[in-house]
Amino acid sequence: MAADPSRYVALGARCCTTDRKPITQGATALPHLRTGPQKLLPFTTAAKAKHSLLTCILDLFFLQTSVNTSSSSACSELSPLHSAHSSCVSQNGVNPDWEKKVIEYFKEKLKENNAPKWVPSLNEVPLHYLKPNSFVKFRCMIQDMFDPEFYMGVYETVNQTTKARVLHFGKYRDVAECGPQQELDLSSPRSTTAERQTFYCVPVPGESSWVKEAYVNANQARVSPSTSYTPSRHKRSYEDDEDMDLQPNKQKDQHAGAQQAGGLGGLHWCGEPKRLETEASSGQQLSSLNLSSPFDLNFPLPGEKGPACLVKVYEDWDCFKVNDVLELYGVLSVDPVLSILNNEEREASALLDPMECTDMAEEQRVHSPPASLVPRIHVILAQKLQHINPLLPTCLNKEESRTCKFVSSFMSELSPVRAELLGFLTHALLGDSLAAEYLILHLISTVYTRRDVLPLGKFTVNLSGCPQNSTFTEHLYRIIQHLVPASFRLQMTIENMNQLKFIPHKDYTANRLVSGLLQLPNNTSLVIDETLLEQGQLDTSGVHNVTALSNLITWQKVDYDFSYHQMEFPCSINVLVTSEGRSLLPADCQIHLQPQLIPPNMEEYMNSLLSTVLPSVLNKFRIYLTLLRFLDYNISDDITKAVEDDFVEMRKNDPQSITADDLHQLLVVARFLSLSAGQTTLSRERWLRAKQLESSRKNRLQQHKCVNGNEL
Repeated sequence: MAADPSRYVALGARCCTTDRKPITQGATALPHLRTGPQKLLPFTTAAKAKHSLLTCILDLFFLQTSVNTSSSSACSELSPLHSAHSSCVSQNGVNPDWEKKVIEYFKEKLKENNAPKWVPSLNEVPLHYLKPNSFVKFRCMIQDMFDPEFYMGVYETVNQTTKARVLHFGKYRDVAECGPQQELDLSSPRSTTAERQTFYCVPVPGESSWVKEAYVNANQARVSPSTSYTPSRHKRSYEDDEDMDLQPNKQKDQHAGAQQAGGLGGLHWCGEPKRLETEASSGQQLSSLNLSSPFDLNFPLPGEKGPACLVKVYEDWDCFKVNDVLELYGVLSVDPVLSILNNEEREASALLDPMECTDMAEEQRVHSPPASLVPRIHVILAQKLQHINPLLPTCLNKEESRTCKFVSSFMSELSPVRAELLGFLTHALLGDSLAAEYLILHLISTVYTRRDVLPLGKFTVNLSGCPQNSTFTEHLYRIIQHLVPASFRLQMTIENMNQLKFIPHKDYTANRLVSGLLQLPNNTSLVIDETLLEQGQLDTSGVHNVTALSNLITWQKVDYDFSYHQMEFPCSINVLVTSEGRSLLPADCQIHLQPQLIPPNMEEYMNSLLSTVLPSVLNKFRIYLTLLRFLDYNISDDITKAVEDDFVEMRKNDPQSITADDLHQLLVVARFLSLSAGQTTLSRERWLRAKQLESSRKNRLQQHKCVNGNEL
């Protein structure tokens, strides 16, 4: 069916900036020119406008969830249209607080009857299975924050025949729609401008396959490929369709005229292409854009899959910052008309001075990618995730953890879980139980606070003595992958160190933050395999990468490169370095591996180890390692006094080798040793056990004295 090109107009226009400056961490955007009102203007309350305004409010929520409503009653209750009826309609007409009511409605409904499980997720459901404007969720990390954009919060259309005027709301939309014989009145005094923030979000980097599978199994949304889509807007009559089909040139002329009239304030007219519902047609759409190069989705880690999304946030965006992990609920926008709009803007830019428009065209290409490749989500609800372990409640605040029955029940049986995990890791470390103890402490460590620039709670372990010319480190990483929600193995070769980009940097031409390997969310396990390092020379880039790794380990921060300066981004990344001798990188603790057996076939050995562990037991390990990160911890005054006296006595007996750093190391080991047993305060028993572990570790290192100046 042919389309009237005057029915659509892009609602959003990015704010212009007089000078481009880097994004600031925790801030929403750069200082920018305020080119419009910052709040919605008040509406007229004339009685004759009430009915039209109510119709427009309901029209805002034209979206319908794509979930099979026969599967659960929760699905129909989650319909935004149902929400609009409940929130907007009152005995006196329009509820002025309808926007807050809609958000409150969804918050309450998502708490009932496992409702979130019935909402289709972009992480699990292919994009072409979802209808445009459906209610979806997305688990993601904020990779970049774009400039805010102004959009038409309220706009007015005029019927060219009857001259009747209708108000429409533009919130949660990318494209304004006009019915037959209607035109958008840009000069209407009742039109208002509002502001929204845009985040560029990617799937959580390094997310483990078991996490993805658990979310897929938990999601009860039933979707199927959509082969037909009927937009819930004004349909053209059969006569109009026939007229358009018989006069295609007329449509082209109208479209050309609309192009010439477009461009006012970043608003462009366009026609409606055929709806894209399959991956094949999506590929055709991409090829039609004539992009100079394939669009880079800007994933921090290589080999990542999943959709990247432009996320439009309407309120409280100050609480979010780069690298935060979010769970979003909102309106999916994949209207193909967006791709046509962006293509037209690029073509228009090409007609101007190329030297002046190169930057603009590249920024436009990056900030407005094809909707079939990078869909838009208009956020209704957004929640910052403390963790992504699907086996645990989403929120694990201290107070909620105490009252949660699941957490209380699990904590009561913590000792056998720890014993089983210790045995499992002992086998994975070839029979070395001491190394297994330290690996448990490492996996539950996290930065719990910062004192000046010093991060407290980090516990980087260097596992030296790994078998040479073996696949041991690769299979050990596979074991860790099966235990933690997110991880990444960095193969530390000369080639990788010289060629890979570790540090995110600002691209001022495209006005975006280009990701690097170290742009990771908190609590990611980073395994650095140094056993692959051979003789060679690091170039300038390689030296910078080694420095970045050292800063990450020592200070738990990554210095993002903004060309003219660097900006610190604090993080909490668990770093495990595997090496043959002592690592070139700094570490809080070095434990030398002492294998009790060397299997003839490492792959068969590790595979059999994983196959012998029951899935239920493996899930307990996963819960254990995530849950213990959120436990509170303190040291009583009596124990503090006992520790001080003990340290003084140790200094008397061995003043040369016992330092303040040793005391700090003992306190860190004692902290995580206590937490690993489910104890939130240090006991005398755990303090003595920490001293015993440290003594055994140091004695083992002494047994492997220097070879060519390096400890084995």
